[in-house]
Amino acid sequence: MADDAESPLAWLAKRKDRTGQPLIAPHQLLAGDKLRADFTCAHMMPRTTSNWDSQTARDRRHAMSSMTFSEAMLAARQRVNAALEAAGPEFSGLLMDVCCFLKGLEDVERERRWPARSAKVVLQLALDRLARHYGLTAQARGPSQSPLRSWLAPGEKFVVEV
Repeated sequence: MADDAESPLAWLAKRKDRTGQPLIAPHQLLAGDKLRADFTCAHMMPRTTSNWDSQTARDRRHAMSSMTFSEAMLAARQRVNAALEAAGPEFSGLLMDVCCFLKGLEDVERERRWPARSAKVVLQLALDRLARHYGLTAQARGPSQSPLRSWLAPGEKFVVEV
C-alpha cells in the first residue's frame, strides 16, 4: 500500500464534491490500492538509481536472473497485466500513472494535453472498470445475488454432520 500522504487516490478519497460525496468512492479507492499493491509486489517500478556493482557481480547476477523472480512476483505481474487488460487500452495508461506511479491529476492533464479538471472524470471511469474487474461494487449485494464458490461438483451441497 502507498503512503496516504503520497497517494493521489487517498487525496481524492478525502476530498468532497459539491454534493458532499467523496471525489472517488471507497470501492474505487480499494481497486486502485489493489492495483498499486500488486504493482509493488511485482517489482515493476523502473530503477532510478545507478548500479555501482562491478561487472563480474553483474554478470553473476545476470546469469541467475531467471531464478530471482519468486512465484509471488510473477503472480503479481500476471494480476497487474490482467487488471490493465480488463481496464482496456483507453484507461490502462491513466491507471498506471495515477495508481502505480502516483502522478497527480494536474500532471496527467498537462502531459496528455487534456482540459483542466478532465482527468478526475476519466479516472473515475477507469477506477469503475478496474473495480468491476476485481468484483468490487458501490453497494453490498445479498447472498441471492452473490453465488458461493466452492470445489464441490455441480449439484452437490455442503453438509456439516455433527
